Amino acid sequence: MSIDTRDFRNALGKFATGVTVITTQDERGEQYGVTASSFNAVSMTPPLILWSIDKSAYSKEVYCQAEHFVVNVLASDQVAISNRFAQRGEDKFKDIKIEKGVGGSARIVGAVAHFECRTWQVYEGGDHFIIVGEVLEYDYQDGCGSLVFHGGRYALPEPHPMMLPGIDHSTGDGVLGQHFLYLLRQSLAAYRRDFYPRLSHLGVDEKEWRVLTLLLDRGPQPFTQVAQGVAQPPEDCEDTLSGLVRRDLVTESSGERQLALSAAGTELANKLLKMAQEHEQKVFDSVSDEEMRHMKSGLVHVIEQLGSR
Repeated sequence: MSIDTRDFRNALGKFATGVTVITTQDERGEQYGVTASSFNAVSMTPPLILWSIDKSAYSKEVYCQAEHFVVNVLASDQVAISNRFAQRGEDKFKDIKIEKGVGGSARIVGAVAHFECRTWQVYEGGDHFIIVGEVLEYDYQDGCGSLVFHGGRYALPEPHPMMLPGIDHSTGDGVLGQHFLYLLRQSLAAYRRDFYPRLSHLGVDEKEWRVLTLLLDRGPQPFTQVAQGVAQPPEDCEDTLSGLVRRDLVTESSGERQLALSAAGTELANKLLKMAQEHEQKVFDSVSDEEMRHMKSGLVHVIEQLGSR
């Protein structure tokens, strides 16, 4: 069976994971850090965990030879830290508060959990090295949300509405059925289920749709702004862009790496936008223009009200 790497990555993205930064220190005292979602528990007795590093990573030798490392489980407000450690070519620890952990490895302040480990074993794993660590020390914060990665994007963990105790779970009646957040989440899920499959008719997936329409709406953008605008980690945004560039829908300029739509990309993005507008009109066909304006202005008010805090 021949595996399409991009499609395989999409399938793996259906499994939600946390986001970590793995840190270590080499024998010269230089600090290293890399973003990884491949973190898993292995054993309770002894306490073992594992993670994996790409064999193409420039720091692979350091991690494979390190005696100790720290797994920093990132908090939901540490997206910028995740993006920082997912890239190369900069001082990753600049302006980031750290503490010294086992073997001098950095403990990132504000992370929801730290696992300070001794390297137990390193295994071959295809195009990755699998690193198993014995947990020597750990700590965690209660009441602080973790950063989640799902479907190629950052996400937030929330209690499932159907599992909240003491509430009528019917959609039309009871407290939950009329709660703003519940209605918003249910309507968003329903809208996505109906709209996203339509993208395949024009040969794109939901991640490519977000990049194309963002560039159409805002014009040429640096890569970092595109990744931030579509809420994708840089590595996954790279994967999305590679397909768009290969199909001559997006162009890249050298230097600051400015991304822009090609002529074919602009044509496709306009078609996608028109399809999105027509879909919206169909969904809200029975809603008056005035009601639609009130609905959208209400959502803008919520964004502004909560975003200002």
